[in-house]
Parts: sequence; structure tokens; C-alpha cells
Amino acid sequence: MRPAVIIPVYNHAGRIAEVIHQALELGLPVFVVNDGSTDKTADRIKAIDGITVLHHAANRGKGAALRTGFAAAVEKKCDWAVTIDGDGQHRPGDAKALLAAVSDAGRRIVVGRREGMEESEHVPWTSRFGREFSNFWVRVSGGPAIRDSQSGFRLYPLPEVLELGVAARRYQFEVEVLVRARLSGIEIVEVPVGVVYQPGEERVSHFRPWVDFWRNSATFSRLIFARLFRVFRP
Repeated sequence: MRPAVIIPVYNHAGRIAEVIHQALELGLPVFVVNDGSTDKTADRIKAIDGITVLHHAANRGKGAALRTGFAAAVEKKCDWAVTIDGDGQHRPGDAKALLAAVSDAGRRIVVGRREGMEESEHVPWTSRFGREFSNFWVRVSGGPAIRDSQSGFRLYPLPEVLELGVAARRYQFEVEVLVRARLSGIEIVEVPVGVVYQPGEERVSHFRPWVDFWRNSATFSRLIFARLFRVFRP
């Protein structure tokens, strides 16, 4: 295995340095994609040695940032990508569990299933609702029956993911890639990981409930239509 770490970031100046330093402890190449941040993010990351920084001049969306990171990792001969969100909710050390899930299992996608979200009073209702909404429609669209389809903590095989033809470029990338991977015969599994929601801490999230609800709905409608077309095509 030749894995790399991909961290997409947009206006997470408060936590990104901590996330990067913890990711560097894994001993893997780290690619940080600054997706047009307008806060102090660029200043925070340029002061950190040992990483590759990629910039989008304007915000293009999480999916676009991930694709930029994947392409850069492939150029460096990496064949796996661990994706970690830049907001500090993931524990980069849990990436070892994701990597262990593919050691002898071939080319598969591993999703880090965030544990304890249902019980914690510090998890926003939008995160709980969004996860259940997404899980249901991923299955309806022909994707895998998993419990955390919105987790951004994942392990992807490269370059296979870049060849799936995923159209979404924002948050919807992460649900569409699951559907297209399953339809392409790529196995998808989950492993439990921790999640960090600190009491009293202002967590920066760019998920907008109504805008992203409609974007998700449009993505799932497109995937369901494509599935029906395949089923009923003569």
C-alpha cells in the first residue's frame, strides 16, 4: 500500500493546524487542499512543514477539493487516499483502523462510521437528520446499506475513484461516490471511528440545511432516475 492523507479545508483556521499535525503523526504524505478559504486558513497551513498544499482560487466545493487532492496523490504514485475533514471532528489516528480494513481485502472503500452521534447532546440535529436522510436515499439510489453515508473520514482506492464519473462537486460527492462505486462492483465497508464534538465549542460547519437539502435531493433524483433507466432499459 502507498496511502496518502487528503484534507480538504474551507475557512477552518481555528482547527486546521491541529488536524494537520495529528495527521502527520501517521507518517504518510499529507495533501491539504485549501478550497478558496477567506479567513486565516492559508496563513495557518503555510507555516507547517512536511505537507503538500494545493489551492483553489475560489471555493469550488468539497468534492472538487477531494478530486484535486486525489489527482495530486496519484501523480505522487499513491494508490490509496485517507480523507479527513479539516474541522477537527475526526481523530486522524483512527485512520489506522481504516487502513487495517484493506490490508488483505483487495480494492474497497472503507467508511469511518462515527460512533456515539445518536447519544451525544453536543451533536447538532442537522448532523443526525442529515445522516439518516442520506443513508435511506443512498440505498434507494442503488448504493450500499451503510449507517454513516455522510462521514468524510474514508479510505479510497486510487485511481479507481477518479474513474467513477461522479458528477457532484460539493458535499454531494461523498454520497454519489458510494452509489457509483457499488454499481461498479467496488466493495464498501464500514469501521467504527470516534467523533469529536466538544461541549461549548463553536464548530465551524459549512453545511447549510435547506440549500444542501435541495442539492442532495437533486443528486439523489438524478441517481434514482439513472437506476430506473438501467432497470427498464430494453
